[in-house]
Amino acid sequence: MFPLKMNAVKNRKLKAYIEERSKSKTAKIIVFTGARQTGKTTLSRHLFPGFTYLSIDDPVLRSRYKQLSATQWHAQFPKAILDEVQKEPSLIESVKSVYEQWADIQYILLGSSQFLLLEKVKESLAGRCLIYDLLPLTIPEVRTDSWDDEIKDSPMQQIVTGNLSVSDLLPSFLLDNEMAQKKKAWEHYEQFGAYPAVADDELTDGEKQDWLKNYVRTYLERDIRDLASFRDLEPFQKLQHYFALNTGNLINASAIGNQIGITSKTVLRYITYFEMSYQAIVLQAWSRNRNKRLVKTPKIHYLDNGVIRAVLQKQGMITGNEFESMIVAEMYKQLKNIQAPVNMFHLRTHDGKEVDFLVEFPNGYYAFEIKMADKVREHDARHLKGLDDLLDKPLIHAFLLSNDCDTQYIDDKTTALHVTYFLS
Repeated sequence: MFPLKMNAVKNRKLKAYIEERSKSKTAKIIVFTGARQTGKTTLSRHLFPGFTYLSIDDPVLRSRYKQLSATQWHAQFPKAILDEVQKEPSLIESVKSVYEQWADIQYILLGSSQFLLLEKVKESLAGRCLIYDLLPLTIPEVRTDSWDDEIKDSPMQQIVTGNLSVSDLLPSFLLDNEMAQKKKAWEHYEQFGAYPAVADDELTDGEKQDWLKNYVRTYLERDIRDLASFRDLEPFQKLQHYFALNTGNLINASAIGNQIGITSKTVLRYITYFEMSYQAIVLQAWSRNRNKRLVKTPKIHYLDNGVIRAVLQKQGMITGNEFESMIVAEMYKQLKNIQAPVNMFHLRTHDGKEVDFLVEFPNGYYAFEIKMADKVREHDARHLKGLDDLLDKPLIHAFLLSNDCDTQYIDDKTTALHVTYFLS
């Protein structure tokens, strides 16, 4: 189903972090979750080359592994990678038993279903494991071609970690010496998304599009059937198509259900499946100010624009909502990659103020307004003003992200800049 083999390997931001953490006594069990084909197997086999690789996806071998006692596991597989372990959750009990009896073991558990894997992990391995989400590539990762290539933090990552001051941003993206390479990576992200398999420059556009179509089909046939044991996939496919058309919009379950022909409860249940299988981000509405009338409806964003285009069988220009989802998804991935201690929201008031992405840190908020325009003006940042009076923590800084190459300091807490420069 996924016949393409990558000639280029993309480095991952998590690699160095996991290499360091894996040496700790608290890292005897490491869990990688994430959507199918995000590179969990590739990364784990690179990080742990001496470990035995066990594919739990194989039903014949799966039944054999179930028969092993803890002593046999320790004797035969003291250090192993268990891929698609959610296919046989009872093996997590075996891992737990080995962990509690021997100190010279280490297991890497991989799974493409957040729910099926993490439910069992939290039940059996709470406090005994490290858990990492491996998401599609970020723009800085797309720009790499080997495990040894440096992954440079984007200006966004540098700012939120305190390694770059807003005042030190370039006055224009045109002055960035790496502008051409960054634009190339962004254009790839816009057209094909960020799954590692389609990031190989030697593949034709047609091969990349075929891979994405196969990915969507496999997602429906395997991941969703695993999650829900659907007899009929048609209602879920309709919702998948609906959200691809309406990424970046508020979720009105009743209206969606009426349009598709399912109940609002079914819509909400299916949305949970989208989240569990790492296909979508559901941003909750920020609503802590009791003195202000706030919209409390969540917003949905597809995690990968290449998947959107495959679902819709679409080529050509992107819409404003797709542009917004691309940026929200990229910031989401980059914040996850640096292990940032954040909560993420959107914000909308009943009188018209709207913030596309609101990121809460322990000491305050970063706010983001997203415009697809090639030229922005101060008026475009109007929703970012007055947030200090609304939020329950200080506004650290607000950003207006667009395709305008010029960096503009609108006021002391609001900066407008080119999205590719900010996220590359």
